[in-house]
Amino acid sequence: MQKTISKQTRIIVAAILLTATFFSLASQTMMVTALPVIQHLMHVTLDTAQWLTTGYTLVIGIVTPLSSNLYEKFTNRTVFLGIIGTFIIGTTMGCGAHQFWLLLLARLVQASASGILMTYTMTALISIYPSEKRGTIMGISSLIISTAPAIGPTVAGLILQVLSWRWLFIIVLPVMVIVWVIGFVKLPNFSPTQNIKIDILSVGLALVGASMALTSITTFTTNAHQAWFLLIGGGILLSIFAIRQFKLTNPVLQLRIFKYHSFSIMTAICILAFMILLGTEQLIPVFTEGVTGTSSFVAGLVILPGALVNATVAVFAGRWYDHSGPRYPVLLGATLILVATLPLIGMNKYTPLWLITIDYAIRLAGNSLIFSPAMSEAFRDLTLEENSHGTALNNTLRQVAGAIAVTLCIVLAGIPHSLTVGTHLAVTIISSLAVGIIVLFLWYLLQEKKAQSN
Repeated sequence: MQKTISKQTRIIVAAILLTATFFSLASQTMMVTALPVIQHLMHVTLDTAQWLTTGYTLVIGIVTPLSSNLYEKFTNRTVFLGIIGTFIIGTTMGCGAHQFWLLLLARLVQASASGILMTYTMTALISIYPSEKRGTIMGISSLIISTAPAIGPTVAGLILQVLSWRWLFIIVLPVMVIVWVIGFVKLPNFSPTQNIKIDILSVGLALVGASMALTSITTFTTNAHQAWFLLIGGGILLSIFAIRQFKLTNPVLQLRIFKYHSFSIMTAICILAFMILLGTEQLIPVFTEGVTGTSSFVAGLVILPGALVNATVAVFAGRWYDHSGPRYPVLLGATLILVATLPLIGMNKYTPLWLITIDYAIRLAGNSLIFSPAMSEAFRDLTLEENSHGTALNNTLRQVAGAIAVTLCIVLAGIPHSLTVGTHLAVTIISSLAVGIIVLFLWYLLQEKKAQSN
């Protein structure tokens, strides 16, 4: 397939897809710095307001499994125009929302498009670029996936300094309309279609199961019995979903690709890295606004250098992987995250913002060193036909885990009477995942060594 796509067409396709993905993922975290503002204006609790970010992330994880089936059933052009059209509808709803439930609904509609778009973009780029360019193109894709959510709160903080929260939707709307028009005019069809049937029961099991499991996290602080019911019930439904996938001819998620140890282990590492990224990104603005008393704009500026560092390192890490593999960037990245944890668990209202800014930037540099190589390595052994299922699985698990991380951090930060102590607790727990990354990666290297000796 790659040989039939000209270089110029590849550039056009990549530019359209990456632009759309960037703005959809930036929208995912724009609400982070706006949560205290919306909480006050709409008279809701922080636990309720955080569903504007957690719900967005969760829906991305839930709808992502559909992406591989949609990519196979319809032409790439039809899928893209449908995705962007849905995102435009959600964004338009957000522009005029006057009640919290309508605002949340707008966010969920946006997320339903964003989840499919992210996997669609990765699958399309893998499909049209040759394998020797995969590390570089995955590095660029990882740059978008990790940088857009990182820069979202900063952009939102700037907007909220001079405009109302509605402009978080108003500014995005014309950009996505332009993307849709360019896609309609320029995007070619380059993927064949297949006569497959989407299993609605599997979609329902994934939707209800994941929603119950995530809701249980916030319910533990108010009703432990109900929380356990939701957690166990959600786990059972997700187990049924997983078992069903092995019995279907055209599963929603092709779980059989977990047989590749490169995919299973490196996807797990991607999941842990993404949990660290979103968890920390959620905590820093909440801490700086709630403890140090900064504005949304200043809170956004605190995490801006981290976003820029993350963008730079993502491209560098992808090229490093192309030349030497994942060993050194992944281990260095996990080490940087652990080192950068120490200042965060000691910060208080007197901690200089410049120290938090630098520490957060170091933390994101470490995260980016892990993310790009791990994602590239995860697809090393997959066939071209398995790429769409691989990206769907990777994105689904990563986004659901990210939603869990965000919810868990907010819950942990609110458990003690002091937000400072709660933030320390949340940072400590979320940072311990870096140790898990090191353990998993060393295990992966051991498996690789055994395979080579055989």
